[in-house]
Parts: sequence; structure tokens; C-alpha cells
Amino acid sequence: MSCKHYKNSPQKYYKIISFATFVGLLYACSTTKKVPDGEYLLTKNNFEFEDKKQFFDEELKDYVQQKPNKKQLLFMPLSLLLYNAANPKYDTILNEYMTYPSEMRNQKLRDSLFIKYNMQSSVGKSLFMDRLYHNWGTPPVILDQTRTEKSAESIEKRMTYRGFWDSEVKYAHKLDSANKKASVQYSIKHNTPTNIKEYYYNITDPGIKSLFEQNINESLVRKGQVLDQTVLEKEITRLNDLMRKSGYYRFNAGNDEVGFIADSLKSRKEVPLVLEIHKDSADRPYKRATFGNVDIAIVNRNRDFPRRTVKDSLRRIRFHKVNDNYKTSALWRTIIVDSKGIYDQSKLDLTKRNILAMNNFSILKARDSLRQGGVTAPNDSIVDVLYVLKPLDKYDLKVATDLNYSQFLNWGISPSVDLTTRNVFGGAENLSTSLAGTIGRVVDPKNLDKRIWASEISAQASLSFPRLLLPFNYYKLIPKRYTPTSSIVLGASVQNNIGLGRTNFNTGLNYFANVNDQVSHRLTLFNTLFSLTKNKDSYYDFFVGDDNIRRAAFADYFAYNPQLGQQFEAGEFTRDEISQKIIEDLDYVATLDVEKADRLLDFTGTLVNKDRQTQDVLISSMVYNFIYNEIGKKDYPNAFYFNGKVELAGNIPSLFNQKREDNSGILRSPERTIFGIPYAQFVKFDFDIRKYFRFNGNQSLVLRQFIGLGVPYGNSSAMPFVRSYFNGGANDIRAWVAFGGLGPGGSQIDERVRTYLMGNVKLTTNIEYRIPFTNMYEGALFTDIGNVWNTENNGFDDQFKFNKFIREMGIGSGFGLRVNVAYITLRVDLAYKIYDPNKPDGEKWRFNDIKPLKPTLNIAFGYPF
Repeated sequence: MSCKHYKNSPQKYYKIISFATFVGLLYACSTTKKVPDGEYLLTKNNFEFEDKKQFFDEELKDYVQQKPNKKQLLFMPLSLLLYNAANPKYDTILNEYMTYPSEMRNQKLRDSLFIKYNMQSSVGKSLFMDRLYHNWGTPPVILDQTRTEKSAESIEKRMTYRGFWDSEVKYAHKLDSANKKASVQYSIKHNTPTNIKEYYYNITDPGIKSLFEQNINESLVRKGQVLDQTVLEKEITRLNDLMRKSGYYRFNAGNDEVGFIADSLKSRKEVPLVLEIHKDSADRPYKRATFGNVDIAIVNRNRDFPRRTVKDSLRRIRFHKVNDNYKTSALWRTIIVDSKGIYDQSKLDLTKRNILAMNNFSILKARDSLRQGGVTAPNDSIVDVLYVLKPLDKYDLKVATDLNYSQFLNWGISPSVDLTTRNVFGGAENLSTSLAGTIGRVVDPKNLDKRIWASEISAQASLSFPRLLLPFNYYKLIPKRYTPTSSIVLGASVQNNIGLGRTNFNTGLNYFANVNDQVSHRLTLFNTLFSLTKNKDSYYDFFVGDDNIRRAAFADYFAYNPQLGQQFEAGEFTRDEISQKIIEDLDYVATLDVEKADRLLDFTGTLVNKDRQTQDVLISSMVYNFIYNEIGKKDYPNAFYFNGKVELAGNIPSLFNQKREDNSGILRSPERTIFGIPYAQFVKFDFDIRKYFRFNGNQSLVLRQFIGLGVPYGNSSAMPFVRSYFNGGANDIRAWVAFGGLGPGGSQIDERVRTYLMGNVKLTTNIEYRIPFTNMYEGALFTDIGNVWNTENNGFDDQFKFNKFIREMGIGSGFGLRVNVAYITLRVDLAYKIYDPNKPDGEKWRFNDIKPLKPTLNIAFGYPF
């Protein structure tokens, strides 16, 4: 920050510095307010690693028994400050007061405690604020030096568990008697780890042994590895899953059948390891189980089964129902367990998941057990399965109001009403209907100093089916374990004062299939969108910048052709008709000097925008979406995410209409239409790739690459507005607002023209480093790189070319704060333009133009990726 900047506005900085000083004094003075004399407030646990750090070192902090008060507000211990804000003379009373049940905490109890502690003058006081501070706050963490010693022992045990048997942990206390504060220094030395010299296995059962050997390449334990107990635990879990999927019912259910033996008699550094698998001390053989009876009961109460139910069956599955509200075939589709099939625990898990995913039932009982054989012992190879289900309420009504923020609408309120009607046709079909609205204030384009009301209302209906809507049996092609479902969607929305305003109608038939927890497929057929512009004639009222460019172009042309200008003023020609004449008058173009030619080029850009913004369009497409997602899965700490989408539009309408009509676009050629609306033809590819790296505990580095390509053909010379790419916004290149003038490509035309120019090629790279400060607050440093281009040059130097696209990538960097409250993450990102490809040469790098106090502000909910 320059001294000149400070001198120009000293009062503003004085306020900032004064506030910071006040907060600092508050923090310094109040944290030890209730620390007794001779005691110390624990402020920090420091960790020093004397040799090479290991990947698990961050978890060692969890084994410290005493941790400082958590920090929240401005990275200060807010809960401690609140606790200290309560009057200290009432601490004893409030501590005892809180031990009573809530129904007894009243004024009578408080008065009795006042008398007990000889504080008769306080009788009748409610202590409302003191109780509030006391309840919301937490007492200071007083250093207990004996717990430090125990913490060091716990850390050392954990390191031994991780394979570092000879590790050393020392500790030291740093005491500040004047300020009554203390910190603890833990010095950790790993030393040489203990490795697995040889790896053997002792498995007496031939079936278990054969299965283990068939999958030995998937073993997590290897010769030469560090003898890490956490790895051995994961290997036991893997073996449990493998055996239970292969017919061995409740394999190792008591955690006493699988174990490892390490022989450390000869060496503590190179240790032979043996995997032992035995059913019991007598080495009884394992038996492979099969599923026996599979019973599904649909009841209103648990006691209705089996006395009040009627039995039905379908393909070896037995159903018990109190009525015929649900078709047997619909229930059968969700049951992955197959009678007479080999026992597989994953089938039980999938069946339970499918039942819950239907959103029609709650599970009263889910039981799998060995069939009772004879009179004494159960049969150890047949597993009977029972699910007792209770139908959910027929109707489920939800009313909500959301507060949202966007670059266009700023803050707005969005009330909504959602109604779910279950089991519409008796096959567990659900009809979801919703009515939602958004209302807020936007800048009046006619007067930038004023705001006007803007709104959107939408209605949506979705009918979901727990099966694929196909005219043939698909179970051999798509197994039931993929949980295939379908939905039919129909919706409409109307916008007012958001741009020109649009009326949209959409419909589609969707198919879903989940291969497993990571892989899913979605196919949408007849994905149809009608998008109609409401106020085409008001285009220049909303896009004032374009109107200024139009007026300049008209003035130039009327100077060349005064008669036409007089006719225009007399109302004989519309603005669109004059624009058409200017574009088509080649003789006029030949007379232009450089300045007027530039103005004409700018005007041409505005006409491209006008055609796109006012275009009515019909999009009828087929969309295929493939997702691979490891995010949130505990087995994938360094998660990978891939989302690939392909959309093919316009082929079906082209079969029914070959006639071209002029659809009143100034620069658009005549197009084929359906119901007078031109339909789009294009193929579009979107690829969203993300990789997450976790290290140093909860810190993470996230890399994201987005690649988009749209190719118009046939009836379309350009991608429709609603399928084109743009830059900027809270989840994109954050240094530019959405439609904020970045791109397309390296075009140098006026920013007011570029603002709404879009592209059919998009590349975006995001890099974000996330640093958690506390459980509530998280910081982030980020860099966003990217731009949009077109596959053809529209005269704006916007064509994508391999030999120069890197030089046309916009770069923005910044930092942000995330606040985690309950299940909501509020995100605030401050971004700065680093490289602007649309500036003239010599001005593209923006370091000298960065204004620290004037960043691009992005406010959003949730992570950007």
C-alpha cells in the first residue's frame, strides 16, 4: 500500500487500525481473566520433528489430551471470550445451576443458590446475560502438566502403531508467568521404522485359502513395507468383504478369525509377518452359505406380520402385504437378494439402499439369519432374509424460503412449495411438483443509479419410476444391482426484468443407472427446451452500451445517406431495418476511414449479441452423462472426479421439416422452424475433471480442468445462447464477474460489446489451496485460468487456434474465506485480474493496476468445485 494512498484517505485507515487495535487489546486482556493465580492458560501445542516428517504426522495432534480453547471469531477464541464476559462472582453458582435438569432451572432455583452461597443481595436477579455467556462459552483450558506427560506417551504409542517402534517423544513447557499463559513443545523423533522382512500366510481351510490366493494381487500388505497396524486393519477389512461377498456368512464377525503375527525375537527392524485365518481353535472348516427364504412384508405396524398379511410370490421372492396398494412386480425390482443364490453381503446392502431410494418405505426390520435346523442348532449354510417395510405418508408437503445471491440479481428471496405424491400408479412411482419464485432488485439499465424489481416464477413436475420405461425386458442388459430408474420432467418458467425476460418450457425423459458408489450413468431422451424472448423490441433499452454504439453507427451512416436518416426519423423504417441496410451496403463500407470502420465493427458485434439475446429457439436433444466420483468416500483421501457429458441436438426435428424461413434475425440466415420457432442443431461435449490432494491433516490442494466444445451444424450457424459458454462468476474465473468482459479469445473490441459475446469453445483451469483455521473457518488461495473462443472467426479475433490460445487465457488470483455453519458453507472470495488478454499489448499483465481494496467480490454457498 503506497504512502500516497494513505495520505489521501487517512481517516479510513485510522478507523481500520483503531478497530484492529481494539480487537487485539480485547483478545490480550480478556483471555486470562478467569485463570486462577499460579495457573496458566494453555494457548498452543507446538510440534517439532527432529528427522524426516512422515505422512501421518498431522494425526499425532489428535493424541494430545489437552488442547487450547478453539478459535472462531477473527481466529480468536470466541467461546472463551463469551465465558469470560460473564460476571466471575457468579461462576460457582452458574456451574452448579447447570447441573440441574432444564425443567428445574428457574428463578426459585437461582434464589436458593444465592442464599446457599451467601449472596442475598442478588436474590431476584435473573442473570440472563451471564447465563447466556456462560452457556455459549467454554471455560479456559488450564495447563495440567501431568496430562502433557500422558499425551507424550499416547503419541509414542501411536507412532509404534504406525510402525516406528523406536520413536522418541520429548516435551517441554514454556510458561509466561506475567501473562498467565503457557504453551507445550513436543519434540518428535521417528528413527528407523520396522519393516516387513517376509510375508507368509497360514490358512487351513482350502476354500478360504483358494479365494485368498486368487485375489492375492489386491493385498494391501507387501514384503518390504513398514509394519503399519492401520494397513493391517484395512487388509482385514478387505478380507472380510471378500469372503462375505463369496458366500462365507458373517465371516470374522467376532474379529477373532483373522489376525497377524509378527516375530520380533531376532530383530526389531526386519520382522517376518504371518497372516492367520482360522474359524476357531479346533480349525473347523468354513461352509459357503446360500440365500434361503427371502421375505418382504409391507405392513402398517410391526405386529401385522405375519398374522394380517396375504402371501404372494414372484421369482422366488415371497411378499406379504396387508393390501394391494403396491404391485408385487414393482417391489421385486428392488430386491437384489436371490433365493438359492450364493450368499453375498453386498447384495443385502444394495437391497437396503434400493428400498430407501424408492422414497416409499421406512424399514421397520432388516434381518438375515441362519435357518434353524432340527431342534437344537441352526443350519450353518442357509441364510434366510426378512425385510419388514412401512409405507411412508401418501403426501409430503414442504415449504421453504431461500436467500440467494447472483451477479445479476444480487440478493433475492426465493420462496418455494414442494409436494411429493407417492405411489401414484401402484408401482412406487412418485410425483414431485414444485412452485418456486425469486424476487429481488436489479440495476435499472435505463438509469444506473436506480434499482427496479425483477422476478422469476417457475413450476416443475417430475414423475419418477423405480424402473426403466422401456418396451422390452432389460434385466440381462442392465442388472437390478445397477438400480435403474426413470423420470419424466415437465417445467416452465417466466422471467421479468432479468435481461429482456424469457419464457421457457422444458421436458425430458431421463434414465439413471448406478453401477456402484463411484460410477453412474444418465441418459436423457427428448430433452426439449422452448426458449422465447418476451421483450424483443426493448433490447436497446436494456443494453444501453449497445444502444450507444448503434447511435454512433447510425449517425455515421446517415451522414453518408441523409435521405434515409430523414425517413428513419419520420418512422418509415425500424431500427432493425436500418441495421440491415448498413450491414448489406458494401459501397458504404468502402468509403469508411479507420475510425468509422472500427465503429462499424463494434456495431456488428452488438448485432451478433442482439440476435442471440432476442432469439427464440427450440432445442430438442439427447444427452448422455457419465460420472465417476470418489469425493466424500473414506477409502479415497486423494479423490478423483470426472464428469463427461455429450449432447446431440436437432436431428429429430430435421426429419420433419426441410423448409427454411426468415426468422427476423439481422445477421442470421433463414432457418427451418417448428411452430414458427427455429430449432438448433449442434453436438456439444463437456468434460469436468478434478483431483484432490490432502496433506498436513486437513489441508488440501484441488485441481480442476474444464473442457467444453460445441459444434453447430445444419440449421444452426452458431450455438444457441442458452448452450453457449461464457466466462466469470463465483464458480469459474473469479476475477471477472459473469459476462464481465473476458473474451472471447484475444478480441480487442470495446468491452461493452464483448460483455455478452459468448463462445462455443471453453477451457478453464482452477487451482485452489484450502487451509482450515478452525472447524468453522477455512481459508483458500486460488488461481483461475481460462477463456472462451469460437471455432470460426466472427471478425473479432475470437477463433480458437492451437498456436496462440495459451496467450489468450485470462488469469485471476485471490484468496477467500469459508465459514462452515451446520451443513452450510458460506464462501467469500476476493479475486484480482493478473493477465487480461483483451487489453492492448503492453497492458495485458495487470500487476501495476491491482487495487488491493477493490477486488472482484464473489459471495456464494458451497465450494466452487
